[in-house]
Amino acid sequence: MKMDKDYLPRIADKKMKLALQSAGAVLIVGPRWCGKTETAKQHAKSVLFMQHPDFAENYLKMASLKPSELLEGKTPRLIDEWQDAPALWNAVRFTVDQRRARGQFILTGSVVPKMAKNMHSGTGRISRLTMRTMSLYESNESTGQISLADLFDGKTGMIGTSKLTIDDIAYTLLRGGWPETVKEKNSEVATQTVFDYVEVLINDDMSRVDDKKRKSDRVRSVLRSIARHISSPVNNSTILEDVTANDETISEKTITDYANALKKLYVIDDLPVWSVSMRSKTAIRTTAKRHLTDPSIACVLLGASKEKLFNDFNTFGLLFESMVVRDLRVYADSLNGKVFYYRDKLCNEIDAVIELPDSRWGAIEIKMGGNEEEKAAKNLIKFKKNVNTEKMGEPSFLAIVTATQIAHQRDDGVWVVPLGCLKD
Repeated sequence: MKMDKDYLPRIADKKMKLALQSAGAVLIVGPRWCGKTETAKQHAKSVLFMQHPDFAENYLKMASLKPSELLEGKTPRLIDEWQDAPALWNAVRFTVDQRRARGQFILTGSVVPKMAKNMHSGTGRISRLTMRTMSLYESNESTGQISLADLFDGKTGMIGTSKLTIDDIAYTLLRGGWPETVKEKNSEVATQTVFDYVEVLINDDMSRVDDKKRKSDRVRSVLRSIARHISSPVNNSTILEDVTANDETISEKTITDYANALKKLYVIDDLPVWSVSMRSKTAIRTTAKRHLTDPSIACVLLGASKEKLFNDFNTFGLLFESMVVRDLRVYADSLNGKVFYYRDKLCNEIDAVIELPDSRWGAIEIKMGGNEEEKAAKNLIKFKKNVNTEKMGEPSFLAIVTATQIAHQRDDGVWVVPLGCLKD
């Protein structure tokens, strides 16, 4: 399949190709504007846009009367925003069974639909692929000299130099990894685009996600509180305390409802705690770290600018950590890996732990500046000693992901990897 000349290849393309070879259909999920449709189009031979303004009404009628009619076309056939007509799910599953062929359909959706009781799980027929906003390697801003796969394989002697300055890092945070902002040359237009995305999310998407009217000012307050706690382990009761400072009538039940709606829209992307066997008996905390699907959303909600980030390096660092976690998730996905974090009740913490299906794992500290390198390295080594390696195995690598320039391996074995050098 020939890709569009203006299309920036995504890491998900490799997974998409494999999924189409191994399953009858592929479901791509992720936040609106992250590039799901464009990626799907590169692999499709026919397309059905359920939200096409000229045909949407007819498509919905056809989906309720004879959904199989909408599935006719060259395969793989892309059905964009399929959740507008949930009946298509069972129709796709049934058609895959009847054709007994792989790579028949690609489904994309920006909302988790309400699954009816008669909707089949799709197990064995429909493969699921998650897309996020673009990593720095996908946007051609990371040199990709240090590969996550190579770190897991124990490769040595790798070096690299990031092209990104601290100003560049600030801008990538503000602009985000949205395909449209990545391609935009005008920085003011790019940041305005993110602002517009957040406004649509607050004023439109949050009420359309499940046809439940939600107050825009409350949505904004909840999102702003999450942004203030970005990269921090806080629960909904903490968000409630934040929001009630301006809205005493809101309840924790409402906070939970809003958070669930944001998850359905793939906007909240919290980082879970790693379940690990430790040598010590210290209890491990279970509260997930707060993250949004892209750090640029938090920047908008906090009213951040390059100047404000430089005047508040604590917030800058937390937003940088969130961007690193996003990129790590994109890279880990290509290896079928998962990203977690570790924190116990003594407040010992590791910013990110990546675990692969074969149980290999690596631990990562996220620090913007080189002045924090020594402390981070000691923390990683201490953590390694406390892990019960008889049960968990030795770590494949220990690394510090930074906003600095030079990638190298320290004498103690810990890797220093600028985000601007990392890839999958």
